[in-house]
Formats: sequence, structure tokens, C-alpha cells
Amino acid sequence: MAYKSLSEFITALDHEGELVRIKRFVDPVLEITEITDRESKKKGGGKALLFENTGTDFPVLTNAMGSDKRIAMALSSTDVISIGEEIESLIKKVTSPANSLFDKLRLLPTLYDVSTWMPKNKSGRGACQEVINREPDLSEIPVLKCWPADGGRFVTLPMVITRDLESGIRNVGMYRMQIFDKDLTGMHWHRHKVGARHYNQYKEAGKRMPVAVAIGGDPVYTYSATAPMPDNVDEFMLAGFLRKKKVSLVKCITNDLEVPEDCDFVIEGYVDPAEEYIWEGPFGDHTGFYSLADWYPRFHVTCITHKRKAVYPATIVGIPPQEDAYIAKATERIFLPLIRFTMLPEMEDMYIPPVGVAHNLTLVSINKSFPGQALKVANSLWGAGQMMFNKLLCVFDADTNIYSKDDVLRLFSERVSPVKDVHVSYGPLDVLDHSSDSFGYGSKACFDLTQVYTEENRESVINERGNKIDADKIKHISDSIVKVNSDYINLGYSILLITVDKSKGRSAKDIIADMVASDVTADVKFVIVLDAETDSMPDNILAWLILSNIDAKRDFTIKETTDQLFVDATFKSSTIDGFKRDWPNVVTSADDTISAIDSYASELNLGSDFESPSKNIKVLVKNNSAIADDTH
Repeated sequence: MAYKSLSEFITALDHEGELVRIKRFVDPVLEITEITDRESKKKGGGKALLFENTGTDFPVLTNAMGSDKRIAMALSSTDVISIGEEIESLIKKVTSPANSLFDKLRLLPTLYDVSTWMPKNKSGRGACQEVINREPDLSEIPVLKCWPADGGRFVTLPMVITRDLESGIRNVGMYRMQIFDKDLTGMHWHRHKVGARHYNQYKEAGKRMPVAVAIGGDPVYTYSATAPMPDNVDEFMLAGFLRKKKVSLVKCITNDLEVPEDCDFVIEGYVDPAEEYIWEGPFGDHTGFYSLADWYPRFHVTCITHKRKAVYPATIVGIPPQEDAYIAKATERIFLPLIRFTMLPEMEDMYIPPVGVAHNLTLVSINKSFPGQALKVANSLWGAGQMMFNKLLCVFDADTNIYSKDDVLRLFSERVSPVKDVHVSYGPLDVLDHSSDSFGYGSKACFDLTQVYTEENRESVINERGNKIDADKIKHISDSIVKVNSDYINLGYSILLITVDKSKGRSAKDIIADMVASDVTADVKFVIVLDAETDSMPDNILAWLILSNIDAKRDFTIKETTDQLFVDATFKSSTIDGFKRDWPNVVTSADDTISAIDSYASELNLGSDFESPSKNIKVLVKNNSAIADDTH
């Protein structure tokens, strides 16, 4: 069903037992984030939260799509898999041969359905314009400051609407917006995004760029703004398909852009490309690290409109899992059929685990029929839209359960030859990737775990390993080695974790070089070096850190004689590692915020399982800044 408003969606969540209403005052500065972080990390994603007392006229909704059930509800479906199946069925219908007039006529209902998804313009004003503020003041909206080192308050679920200056085609993207004044924000357009391309068109033409920001309404609008739609395809068409009802649009008050008539807030304005950029950030991002401050365009607000009973929706991002993991999972399921049809018919399945924060890790299974096919798939995906940001791509045979941690690690242990099955390349990376030597550019690796064809010459140098280690001998290599963790070896995987104390002045690369020179770890295929502070952290946190902190070309060391891969997954610094960029801090709540929430947690009706996730992570935080190391 299509929701007539965000309030109707909230009612549906309430009816399904998926919502908790919080009536006591909770500060939008830091406190809402800490509560939401605790709730969203519960098994299954916890509940959606409606903060009814925010010190403003508007309640705040968080974690609304943060579970399998709620993201399906938001997309007007029983489950996201059925949406992908519907897309696949539609593709087959419109692409199957039409050999007769009857076959062609059978397509007419399908083509009619497509026409019903297209957005339509409505005359007059919409519900989103019940209140019109021509003297806008963003402080009247309960915009969150999420994390202690954030540069300020950020709008985190904006649907930013722009138009291509030449074609007039609309784009709806999601770009965070830092508030600087009552009528001024930043516009965080990454260089790879469509919004940035539109901005460059206006800059070349010497024109102001109209921008409209819609917030709220049917949650499918918000999802569609995050979706990796092909360039020059209107995201509101996707919204119409998902809700099976056209998106009704109305014209803005102070510019000629259109917005959904039933959204909760509209922030109208412009970006002037002739102006100097503004220093925007830092921001505790979905990577689990702060994205550091940089220069971005200024967005001038000319008008704010809203419903009389508007609700302000916000999302919290940080160390996974969070709400964005469920949004990403929906995208994975919905767009897989399109990838199969347009690019990779051999693809069986694809999984982007939450620990990889969208771009660090992708697992793919394929129906392999010729040598080198895994690399063909890797190169195709690295050239496809937002998949160009992927850093580690693992390709398996079709019969592999890529969702099984045990199956995946077992195959890594048994099948991978680091010498012949690890392929390193270069390309664009997400600008939020802090580990690469260059901003937005670095290395990526494909692990080929598919069956071996004779032509591939991939026989492993060492086919069988005993996975036997002598921890004392390993520690003897360097006094910087703190612990030799054989937990994975005890589970039968050829993976050894070693924690090191780099404060003694030796880099992990130096320690790895000493291990490579020795054969003391030769019986283990993968040796991963981490910082001492990671000791005793759970597997999901270790996986997140390993994936976040590596650049394959720099941090992978392959020892050919023993067919081993050594990985430096430590935090990098300028003094010890020679890292030339600022290394960001891990995102956690401040101690006083944690204490404040602890003091009134019993009033929130969120159960006894309500420990702060930040408590066990704070050992990774280097200081009170967004930058962990800036000693350049």
C-alpha cells in the first residue's frame, strides 16, 4: 500500500508493535543518537523510535526502516525479496520475443503499469505547504547533532532535488546537510554524485542552481533517494513502482522545482557556484569513523514549508549495524535482477555484509563456465555505478552459501592461494574511505574462490596446512607483539590474528617483514595484524576494523615460498607508518551522554538490554577530536 503520509506509516508501525513512543524530553543534541544507537544494535534491529518531546514543535522519528520487517513495510511489501522477483518478472516480460500480434498485445497491461509509476504534477499547493515560512529558521526543526566531534547539526535524511540544466531531468539524491545558520547549510555533494554533476553544469553556465530538499512523507520516497538508480532516471519513478501509485508533486514556493505534495518538510533555496565553498564537517559517518571536514558548496534557504503536524525523520549512522544496513540489504535484493540482466547473467547471488559498510566487502557467487570468469565479473562490477567503490570482492561458485560465515572462511582456508588467487587493481574509492593513500583513489582486490580451470594455472603452492603455531616463537620475533590469537585456528580456519603495540615505534609493516623473513607462521595461510586495543573485541567489530583499515596494495604482503598473505589492519599514523593523510577517529558517544541516558533509561520502556555500544569501543578512540592522527 502507498502511505498517504509519514504519520500513516507511524500508525502502521504502532499497529504492528514496531514502534516505541518516548514521551519524556530527549535532547536532539547527542542524546537521541545514543538512544537510537543502543536500540538499533539489538538483535533484529530493535524498534522504531518516536521522540515526542524534542524541545520544538515537532517529534523526531528514528530507526524507522531499521529491521527486515520495517524496511519491507516502508517499501509497501511483505518482504524485499519479492520486490526483486517482481522486477525480474517484469524484465522477462518486456524482453521476451513477441512473435505474433497476440504476443505483442499481451504486453499492453505491463506497459500500462509502467505508465502508472511516473510522477505527476499537481496544481495548487500540497499538504507539505500548509505552513509557509518565507523568513526561514532552521533552528525551529529538531535537527540532530549525532556524535560529539561532529561539526554541528546535520540533516541526515534529506531528499535533495535538482535538475540537469541541459535535459531538465530530475535527480533525487541523499546528501547530508550541516546547518551553519538559520538559512544556511552545506551541501555535501561527493564528486562522483549526480548532484555534483548538476552543480558543475550551473557553474559552467554562470547560473544559480535551484535546490529543493524534501523530508518525510511516504518512506518509500526516502528509500528511493538512496537507491543507485541509473543516471538520468527519475527516482520518483522508482517510488511510484514500489508504492504502486504515482508520486504527486507540487511546485515549490520560491523556485520551479517540484516536491512530493505529502512530505512533511520542504527546504527551498539555491546554491550559487560563484560563491566560495564552506568548511563542512566533521561528521560521524556510516563507516564507523568520522568523515573529516572539507570544502563544500553553500546552500541558501529561501523558504521552509511544512505540514501543520509534521514529523521530522532522521537516521543515525556509525559503527555497524545501524538502520542503513537494512536499507542497503533492500537495495541489494531489489537491484540484483537488474545486474544479472544488464551485465552479469552468470551471477547467482550477491551479498554485501553490514561489516563492510556498503563499499568495503562484496561476496558474489557465479555459475562459472570458462577460465578467468571470476576476474571478468570483478572488473564488470568495478565498472558499474556505485560498485566502483568496492574495495574487496570475493567470487565464489554458485553452490556456495555466501551468507554462511563458516562456509566462507572454510573456503578461504582451503581454496585460496594468495599467490595466484588474489588480484590487486586500482580505481576510484568512496571519498569516505580513510585508509587509502590518496583521497577517493586507491587499490582494490579480488579473491577468486571459484573452481580451478587447468588454463588458470592456480594450483596452490601448499595444498594442505596443519595450522600449527608456536605462540612463544611468534612473540619472540618482536617485543611489539602483544598477543597471538589462535581462536580462528581452533575453529579450523587457517587464520591467525596478531595484535601489536605500535607505540614502541615499530610499524606493523616492519613486524610483518620480520615474520616473512622467518618461517614461524608458515603453517597458517592468513596472518592479520591488528592494534593491541582490539584484543577481546567480538568478531563483527574485528571484521569491520580489518576491512576499514586496509589498502590492498599497501597493506597486503604475499610470501610466495609459503603461499601466505599477511595483512596490516592497524590504524595508520604519520610518524610510525608514514601515512600522509589525517586518520579519523572511531565514532562513539561521549561519556557524559552515556551517563545521562543511563540515568533515565528506565523511563524509556526499551527493555533491560540497553547497554551503550560505545562503552566497549571507546578504547579505540585516540582523543576528543574527529582526527585520531594529524601529526603531519
